[in-house]
Amino acid sequence: MKMFPGTQKAFWKWWYQRLAKSGHEDEWSFMNYGFQGEDTEKNTVLKEEDEANRFFIQLYDTAAASVSITGLKALEIGSGRGGGAAFVNKYYKPEMMVGLDYSPYAVDLATNMHKGLQNLNFIQGDAEKLDFAKETFDVVINVESSHCYGTPELFFDEVMRVLKPGGWFSWVDFRPKDKVSELEKMIDLPGWECKWNKVITQDVVRALDNIHDRKMKMIAQHVPRLLRGSFREFSGVKGSKIYNAFSNNEIVYMAKTFQKKI
Repeated sequence: MKMFPGTQKAFWKWWYQRLAKSGHEDEWSFMNYGFQGEDTEKNTVLKEEDEANRFFIQLYDTAAASVSITGLKALEIGSGRGGGAAFVNKYYKPEMMVGLDYSPYAVDLATNMHKGLQNLNFIQGDAEKLDFAKETFDVVINVESSHCYGTPELFFDEVMRVLKPGGWFSWVDFRPKDKVSELEKMIDLPGWECKWNKVITQDVVRALDNIHDRKMKMIAQHVPRLLRGSFREFSGVKGSKIYNAFSNNEIVYMAKTFQKKI
């Protein structure tokens, strides 16, 4: 079903708020599809308490490792339940880490799940109309979120506006294969330069294979029966439409890093 930008945005807000209300808080702090590179020797080095979320974290590490973050002001747009922002804050140690999400329920969950962590704050906001002054942040991260936005062009313009000169934008997300060229034109703004660009679709599929059993168990235990089919599709378990589309390269998963020109 093709939706107009406003309708699409309203649908995703409703859906993410329903997701935020569902699931078990302690087990569901990430909502991405994950990442597993072909060479496991290059896996992210994690503390023992974070191993359970390894594949989800590795997608964030793919985004964070490509930019300078330590000691700087960082913003994640589309922070969901806050696991990614908490990881970046813990391992990369920015001066300030802000997680922004469209869903107030997700913001409340993230705040409660990660309370007590220094330099980390979660707020509600609109990716297409950021409530920050221009040139506020050194780093902006956006992981598996922009495909939900009604007008992504406004989002990219807003990222450009709030980034300081020389600042970094790390973007990780997917598009249908026939929409990639449209996305490339949209994101290729004259005010920044692409420093890193990689297709990671099969890395995401490897992660989905590894996470499948855990997701099926969590859905069976914590999601109402009537919603389980929708959650299985959304979470990308084996056999779902999104899993098959990734596997067949009908949907392309990309990772890009941009630096704002000085």
